[in-house]
Amino acid sequence: MNKKLWIAGGVAAVVLLGGLGWWQFGREAEQPAFRSVKLENGSLVAAVSATGTLNPVTSVQVGSQVSGQIKEIFVDYNSAVKKGDLIARIDPESFTLRVNQAMADLEAARATALTQRANVAALQAEVSRAEVALAEAERNLKRNQMLVEKGFVSQAALETSQSATAIAREQVKTAQAQRAVGEAQVKNGEALVRQRESQLAQARVDLERTSIRAPVDGIVISRAVDAGQTVAASLQAPTLFLIARNLTDMQVEASIDEAEIGRVAIGQEVTFTVDSFPGRSFSGKITQVRKAAQVVQNVVTYIAVISAPNPDMTLLPGMTTNVRIVTARREDVLRVPNAALRFRPPGVADPAKSEKSERAEKSDKGEKSERAEKGGDRGAALRERLTRELKLTAEQQQKLEAIQRETGQKIAAIGADNPADRKKEMARLRAESRARIAEILDQEQRKQYEAIVAEQSGRTASRGRVWLLDADGKPKSVALRLGVTDGSFTEVLGSELKAGDEVLIGTATGAAAAAKGSNAPRFGF
Repeated sequence: MNKKLWIAGGVAAVVLLGGLGWWQFGREAEQPAFRSVKLENGSLVAAVSATGTLNPVTSVQVGSQVSGQIKEIFVDYNSAVKKGDLIARIDPESFTLRVNQAMADLEAARATALTQRANVAALQAEVSRAEVALAEAERNLKRNQMLVEKGFVSQAALETSQSATAIAREQVKTAQAQRAVGEAQVKNGEALVRQRESQLAQARVDLERTSIRAPVDGIVISRAVDAGQTVAASLQAPTLFLIARNLTDMQVEASIDEAEIGRVAIGQEVTFTVDSFPGRSFSGKITQVRKAAQVVQNVVTYIAVISAPNPDMTLLPGMTTNVRIVTARREDVLRVPNAALRFRPPGVADPAKSEKSERAEKSDKGEKSERAEKGGDRGAALRERLTRELKLTAEQQQKLEAIQRETGQKIAAIGADNPADRKKEMARLRAESRARIAEILDQEQRKQYEAIVAEQSGRTASRGRVWLLDADGKPKSVALRLGVTDGSFTEVLGSELKAGDEVLIGTATGAAAAAKGSNAPRFGF
């Protein structure tokens, strides 16, 4: 009897333990296993990646202003030249002949001018002779007038004297007119001389231009002609050489996508690599952001010019660069992995959608009341946030409170009946308030404040959500305010989380799930 009781008790115990084991195993199977990571403090560097091309800061295209055949070339690729050095020569024979012809034309013009000056001198003598004859005729006329009055000569003699005087006067006028013509011819001859001098100077300039000289100090990086080749400069100067002024100071022209150009500014730090030197990084800074857009295959990009010091002449013009522009840098901030921001536990409702549904179910009256309540406390909330994140001093806090109070009074006093005018005036007052707040901050605080303003204006994606396990081992969501990101981690600006908290990044699968299952108690017969 006792033996049967022991057997029955043993069987019952085995069945009970087996049931408990299967119940525990089923419970473990119902709850999925999660992978998690611990939050930690660290540094974040937000960057924009792009590609670009290395170019000299200054490159000069050397061309020819005259047409002709290249007779000699004195430089080649990579030749170092100084300003004024002779680098090529066009056959000068035809230009020398033009100079000689211009010189002959000038001498002929000068001879003509001398002849015209001599003619003027002769005409001047004719004028003088006519004036002397006129004076003689006038004296005879006066003498005859006196003699006629005394009855010594006849009236006919007087009339003859008057006619002679009139003829002499006209001869003077004729001589003066001829002299004026001669003087005009002299001026024309002198103008012709100056014209011939200009033609001679132009011919000499063209002859000088047959000698192609370096306009700057630098290195020849391109040669487009050979000796014997003919160049034509009828419409535009053909490019013969390309001279880089200084290869120790180069620049990268990087194409930035329109979605990223808003984060790029002058003075930002840049690192870049080139395929020719794998593993080596070069540094520089943005010196210019060009406003002219470039559209290639419907993609809009903007050119950012980046300084690229090249003291060892390692970098060469035309190299393709992989550029990384540092747009923001954070030190010792709480970081959350981007995988945690993307993860949502399976079978769990999206809290964001639930909150949206709840807000949609509110009545208009309740919603307006809630907005009014939030609006009344918005200034205090912003002041508290700025004090905490910017570490404002007591003096800065007092000034901030005074600015907010004054702005609130001005907004309350707006009396515009038109809603659009009222909204415009409110926007103006808020912009004025932000400018005044920025004035009381130092440089580092101002940068953080601009980021906060951009976040509140909706210009940056600043909201996120992560999941962690509560005390019962169930996923619980936590809303976050986010800052800059480096692609792998994102800055946490404000949250109940702290360094060391574990957030979920995925579910355990494959070997991880099997390992978890192997640790569960197993029971059987």
